[in-house]
Amino acid sequence: MNISDTAPTQAPLMSGDDYRESLRRLKPTVYVDGRLVESVADDPALQPGVNALAYTYDFARNADYAPVALATQASRNRVVNRMLHVNDSAGDLLNKLEAVRLLCQETGCAQRYLAHDALNALAQVTAHIDDARVGNEHRSRFQAYLERFQDEDLTLGIAMTDAKGDRSKRPHQQANPDTYVHVVERNARGIVISGTKAIVTGAPYMHEFLVMPSRNMTEADRDFAVCCAVPVDANGITIVSRPAGRPGEKLEHGSAHFSRRYGQSTAVVVFDRVFVPWERVFYEGEWEHSQVLTYSYATHHRHSCIAARAGFGDLLIGAGALMCEANGFDPGEKSNLREPMVELIKITEGFFACGVAASVYGTQDPHSGSFMPEPVFANIGKLLLATQIYDMHRLAHEVSGGLIVALPGPDEDHNPATGATLTEVLRANPSVPYDKRIEVARFLEDLTASYQGGWYSLISLHGGGSPAAMKQEIWRNYPVGNKVDLVERLLERGVLAQEGRAITKNRQPGRCCDTGCTTPGQPVMVPLPAPRKPD
Repeated sequence: MNISDTAPTQAPLMSGDDYRESLRRLKPTVYVDGRLVESVADDPALQPGVNALAYTYDFARNADYAPVALATQASRNRVVNRMLHVNDSAGDLLNKLEAVRLLCQETGCAQRYLAHDALNALAQVTAHIDDARVGNEHRSRFQAYLERFQDEDLTLGIAMTDAKGDRSKRPHQQANPDTYVHVVERNARGIVISGTKAIVTGAPYMHEFLVMPSRNMTEADRDFAVCCAVPVDANGITIVSRPAGRPGEKLEHGSAHFSRRYGQSTAVVVFDRVFVPWERVFYEGEWEHSQVLTYSYATHHRHSCIAARAGFGDLLIGAGALMCEANGFDPGEKSNLREPMVELIKITEGFFACGVAASVYGTQDPHSGSFMPEPVFANIGKLLLATQIYDMHRLAHEVSGGLIVALPGPDEDHNPATGATLTEVLRANPSVPYDKRIEVARFLEDLTASYQGGWYSLISLHGGGSPAAMKQEIWRNYPVGNKVDLVERLLERGVLAQEGRAITKNRQPGRCCDTGCTTPGQPVMVPLPAPRKPD
């Protein structure tokens, strides 16, 4: 019997409380604000981050979200958390996009989608290595790791960005080799790694780290071309972390209504002679394949970032509309409010549409069989959100007015000398009570005009790579050659057959392949015919 003819089995799914309890069983070395954390799951400084990850677990158990929150891994015929799923179709890419948007509508940044992006990239690079070597060792290690992660419903921290040291020098040229994670010893049992990863999202409250190279390597960088998995509490790992969100703010009527509940920690993770057994080493020394991993991960992650910031955009759109109402205006009747609101909608849905296009035109990796977002649309969408996040904040401010920063602090709401007066004079729309108006104002302050608001801007700009990196990938993948051919034909210049012209080297008929897109289990997309040359 074919595996697809049987009903899929269901992998166990942790609840948010199960996740918190699983963290209590771990003993990582974590420092926050100069002090050693005793229990990650219970430390107030990390609670907003733990809450965000816990929500992803409860989300997956909610039957209303099951179509996007869960996925059937075809190779196992097993239903798993979508954040741990390796994509089997373009439809999976689209469902992942929808799931991440929903998660980030609730949490601002759900963080767990990085695990999805890295696991998909790892599936691709291990298959590439084995096909080049005509073997199955790397695939087998990855598959065993993936199955355990799916069946235990764990969460994975992505340790990719190295400290880098002198940016003008390659890893092997650094005066201090520990500015990059590298292999310092190999033996029959495994490898030993040392070095520093500088930006690890959610590091304190992960179960394991996936160590990945952050750049293409040369043969001289062989020791730095390493990809492996380690528990967060492995001997030799020290996590130096920022607090998550805005912990410690007043819980009632405070200005951090959102980010005291949900947030994200980032950390520097130091590896000091950390032992990794061979079964957790996915490759080491295969420097020539480092580009496959970095490119694949970047493309998957930029695709996910599109959805994450669309969820954030949804929060700004909703809050902007509520502020208009609270101020006594209807954007449908006031063009000076309607226009910026439509602009905010256009930006949000514009870059999200690029994510949808990257999903629909997703291609199947010939080595792993998994599906990859179309890179041009994925990079354009990420570039749009990275450069327009500041416009999103500005537009939310424009429709809301200056109250979001001019409003007196929350303590004044309970001050008998001022509270009653503020309640009367700072009420605008008679149908919207004062306390409801200031709730929205402080919500927008939290998201756009606070420490947390600045964090959202910066992480949107540089998360997943700088705008320069995205522009490079767009130019590298865009079929400029096709456009040149088109104009050459229309002008009847007769030079189409010339070889070696740099400007025409990139051609991509049918957008993603010569025959257009055919996705298993999906309708066939018929490509437009190529322009005919004149007889």
